[in-house]
Amino acid sequence: MLIKNFRAKSTLAVAAGLLGKFLTRRIGQKKISLMIAEVEAYDGFSDKASHASRGKTERNKIMFGEAGNWYVYFTYGTHWMLNIVTGPKNYPAAVLIRGTDKISGPARITKYLKINGKFNGKPANRKTGLWIEDRRIKIKPSEIKSAKRIGVDYAGSYWSRRKWRLYL
Repeated sequence: MLIKNFRAKSTLAVAAGLLGKFLTRRIGQKKISLMIAEVEAYDGFSDKASHASRGKTERNKIMFGEAGNWYVYFTYGTHWMLNIVTGPKNYPAAVLIRGTDKISGPARITKYLKINGKFNGKPANRKTGLWIEDRRIKIKPSEIKSAKRIGVDYAGSYWSRRKWRLYL
């Protein structure tokens, strides 16, 4: 999946399309790649589980920006969370990278790959040292499972029960 396609597709389509792609990080001369195996979608102004549900703020302004940029935020005073912005400019949508073939949990991924706030707002490309590779692994629709998102009970029953967590 090419980053430019993130604008042309729905957030859920991008989320499903990320499964089987490789989150790749360059640290010095070392290149680390992990296959994306679990994601969560956050889509639009009305999604009460989204940081954008109360409007644009200094923290979430990246979600309103260019598709294909990283939205990285700090949570619980200890963990970085990695999201890729989707959709058209000024429409807040992003996909949280939740798990890979080797690591389960978004905070564990960012810790392992040494991802922090310096990536916030940066494009997902080789130049920034953090990108997504398409290695042409075919994922059948039957291999994709969906479930409710994790840790969003505050969003109310409708939004917390949306099956916008996708995984292999």
